[in-house]
Amino acid sequence: MERESMEFDVVIVGAGPAGLSTACRLMQLAQEKEQELMVCVVEKGSEVGAHILSGAVFEPRSLNELFPDWQARNAPLNTQVTGDDIYLLNNEDSGVKLPHFAVPKTMHNDGNYIVSMGNVCRWLAEQAEQLGVEIFPGFPAQSIIYNDDGSVGGVITGDMGLDADGKEKDSFMPGMELRAKYTVFAEGCRGHLGKELIEKFKLDEQSSPQHYGLGFKEIWDIDPEKHQPGLVVHTAGWPLDKKTNGGGYLYHAENNQVFVGLIIDLSYSNPHLSPFDEFQRYKHHPKISQYLEGGKRVSYGARAMAKGGFNSLPKMTMPGALLVGCDAGTINFAKIKGNHTAMKSGMLAAEAIAQALISDESGSEGIAPEGKQDLTQFTQLYKDSWLYEELYGTRNFGPAMHKFGTLLGGVYNTVDQNFFAGKLPFNFKDDSLDYAQLKPAADMPVINYNKPDNKLSFDKLSSVFLSNTNHEEEQPCHLKLKDAGIPITVNLPLYNEPAQRYCPAGVYEVEKTEQGDKFVINAQNCIHCKTCDIKDPSQNITWVTPEGTGGPNYPNM
Repeated sequence: MERESMEFDVVIVGAGPAGLSTACRLMQLAQEKEQELMVCVVEKGSEVGAHILSGAVFEPRSLNELFPDWQARNAPLNTQVTGDDIYLLNNEDSGVKLPHFAVPKTMHNDGNYIVSMGNVCRWLAEQAEQLGVEIFPGFPAQSIIYNDDGSVGGVITGDMGLDADGKEKDSFMPGMELRAKYTVFAEGCRGHLGKELIEKFKLDEQSSPQHYGLGFKEIWDIDPEKHQPGLVVHTAGWPLDKKTNGGGYLYHAENNQVFVGLIIDLSYSNPHLSPFDEFQRYKHHPKISQYLEGGKRVSYGARAMAKGGFNSLPKMTMPGALLVGCDAGTINFAKIKGNHTAMKSGMLAAEAIAQALISDESGSEGIAPEGKQDLTQFTQLYKDSWLYEELYGTRNFGPAMHKFGTLLGGVYNTVDQNFFAGKLPFNFKDDSLDYAQLKPAADMPVINYNKPDNKLSFDKLSSVFLSNTNHEEEQPCHLKLKDAGIPITVNLPLYNEPAQRYCPAGVYEVEKTEQGDKFVINAQNCIHCKTCDIKDPSQNITWVTPEGTGGPNYPNM
């Protein structure tokens, strides 16, 4: 197919905290050397921030480095944390507040801010554009351009105007080739191009498998008398059982709003479990409902998160490209934070690319101007940085929880972090695969969930409505089945087809018809969480980018 082609020094895939920090730092370094760089960022959302979902308690360490004057630039960090409450919920009615000494230091939030990361990314995009970066929202990177020598040469954006069978409609517009000396992949968790690169270049050969959680978030307007700006509440325990890891949160943001959510590890074993319904149950606990009652839910979303940490990090460089942020899995789950680490990984990528592209003061050229070489200097910059030190110090946090359980694992982590700063001479590995943990439905207890009361708890479809999700209906389905028969012939009899429950948006259904059971994909509902790509027990579902601007449109998540 004939495609229009544009050439850049650097193409960045994804306008999240990692991608935008890469762009900003690149342009800062180019300006310092009084050289020009052509940098573009492509973003699949309808606007920057439309697909950003994060708790979020934000640690400003990377932002302090990137823009030391961020306050003068009016960065949207308006609510500083004023208190930390951490509860162990014993059952649906009771919970015990843990004293600070019994909580890992990584969970303390002094000096941090409660923010909308969508709004932070919108602000970062403004800074990037002022520095000369070109940002193209609504243009998903659909495929990778490989040079003749196998190195990465850029990306191709998605075709527009195809019907459900992949045939060209009157409105057809082919995607563009965006060629670059270096391409940075910052797609977020389980990016479909990052997934391809990890497999092609065997980037995870020396790593433990990546592990994932599914995070939910709702924004509520609450009674001003109940609002405590800056209060951070975290919980462990109920509604999850002892074999299911995860935890909840409630953050008091600005404007009489709270952010409430639940994170569930996708290593759970009971196929009858519905993460969405566990979250709805969670809001009924008195420690949470005391703030929500009488309030109004104004937004809903969900997103998978890579939480394997240090041991699961792949090699992040390959010829012509780098993998940064949650696309690589740089989240520090011991802190339940990944924005500052994603930003730092992007800034380090920018420094490595700048060394390759920008001539130094003596006039000698960069070492790899054509992008053919593997930017190994990134690895050294990473190992010399606080990012490496931070992630290494929390390497055992997740594996300890999986190895010893929530209680004993929590005790180990408290001792390790509070008394040894993560330097105990152990290195626990968790080499299990999240999707392989599901057990046959016949061997596991059925979970009966209460009907939503439409005051604190709600159904999936009304929730998806609040995410402002929209897709052009007449387009190829972006949820690809390797074998269309497996959901009914394998997953249904063995696992009661868990896609009906693990999807937080009602995308997958099993319909009873005269011809038998039928697997239905409601792709229009998809909120791009990637859970199906991760948790399907047959690894039969592949998530790819839909037509540009499709998906959720989060206003301030």
